[in-house]
Amino acid sequence: LLGTPAKTFCCVGCGFCGKVLVWPCEMSHWLNLKTILEELLQRRHEVTILTSSQTFLVDYHKPSAFNFEVIFVSGNQEDAEKSINYFLDLAVNIMPTLSLWESAKLFQNFFLEATEQFEEVCRKAVYNESLMEKLRETKYDVMVIDPVLSCGELVAELLGIPFVNTIRLCLPSYVPVSMGGLTDRMTFMERLKNMMFTLFFDFVLQQYDFQFWDQFYSEALGKRLYKYLCVRRQNKSNKFSDITFYFFYLKVEANFLFPYATLFNRKNVCLQEMEDFVQSSGEDGVVVFSLGSMVKNLREERANFIASALAQLPQKVLWRYKGKKPATLGANTRIFDWLPQNDLLGHPKTKAFITHGGTNGIYEAIYHGIPMVGIPMFADQPDNIAHMKAKGAAVEVNFNTMTSADLLSALRTVIYQPSYKENAMRLSRIHHDQPIKPLDRAVFWIEFVMRHKGYHSLDVIGFLLACVATAIFMVTKCCLFSCQKIVKTGKKKKRE
Repeated sequence: LLGTPAKTFCCVGCGFCGKVLVWPCEMSHWLNLKTILEELLQRRHEVTILTSSQTFLVDYHKPSAFNFEVIFVSGNQEDAEKSINYFLDLAVNIMPTLSLWESAKLFQNFFLEATEQFEEVCRKAVYNESLMEKLRETKYDVMVIDPVLSCGELVAELLGIPFVNTIRLCLPSYVPVSMGGLTDRMTFMERLKNMMFTLFFDFVLQQYDFQFWDQFYSEALGKRLYKYLCVRRQNKSNKFSDITFYFFYLKVEANFLFPYATLFNRKNVCLQEMEDFVQSSGEDGVVVFSLGSMVKNLREERANFIASALAQLPQKVLWRYKGKKPATLGANTRIFDWLPQNDLLGHPKTKAFITHGGTNGIYEAIYHGIPMVGIPMFADQPDNIAHMKAKGAAVEVNFNTMTSADLLSALRTVIYQPSYKENAMRLSRIHHDQPIKPLDRAVFWIEFVMRHKGYHSLDVIGFLLACVATAIFMVTKCCLFSCQKIVKTGKKKKRE
């Protein structure tokens, strides 16, 4: 990736050049991670992406500053895209019409089928001796993992390197479980619901998944595991020691993502057309509408009543949409198959953002202080919109039950009620008021793991062990004292 002069300059200038191995995921997860990886490249670290040949966002065919190690699997990019589209149809159109139990079981069945694909990628990685030997010889300093796709931590374990995880953990006592749509201020009944959701996901829906991966990891490592994430390794002297895990949650704060221009390889004519359209909006301004990179089209009926609502706005609307042009599309609305979303949200004429609640869009809207109308559909989207509602920066409408009137009312609320803009600007000021850029902070912690090879929290572990030992000692003492009292009482009764 880097020539000798560049490496020499880096090691002299910054004192440390590292090698980073990456186990990525698709869609917005990759877009998030790519920003950080590009910054690591700027700092002269070597970055290698370990990716499946089925990927349709991580383009390993084009010349790139990244290194790529490709895991060749059956199927192609079209198969992967069909799988994604099938999932979207389930999540958006079918599951909302079913009962909670039927919906959950359907959701589980999809992921059990997907497990077969994940297994193939994993098996062709860890059992490919030439690949694993090549990775060992490279001597990576850290591995960056998106745990949505299983196996990354297993590769890190087999290579004997620390890893950085990109998704936060959930503590059900006060952190809302994903897909629950709850806020951090839960009533007792909401906390009960949160705990029940957690138990339901952990012990009912995911049980087969855990058992499958526990067996797979155990076979690969030659020992049993507690679930598949609690990995331990055996050193050369056959003694067990904790692997040097260091979890850094890139998504733990609303300011983790430093927004960036995403101008891809588009013609200037398209960008100029957008700018002219935005400028033609006058004092009314514009509304930006995007349901993310996964939802490219909608059912005709739904697209028509959405277009009908948009047509009643005085604002101009830029809508990212690849489906059939709705019959009710108004003259104030333009459809584009791609939008420079961050740039548009930063435009002074932008009044509101209609979003599905994806991570990137939420953080970009916060960065620029734009109030939102949330139309969440699945995954973390209900939670993200719930957080924005709680902070007074968004109004939510239900994707499956909303009418044109509902959407129009929500838009008018966030555009014309000043509190929504004020709250969005307040979040923006908090977002900007930091001693260090979020991107720099993310890179710092990755480099920290590279330098120190993990972090054990030995002081915390020691304290907890001391507490456990003290508790055991006290319980034992109490039991012995009780036994002695019973024995003495028995002897006394016998004498009497």
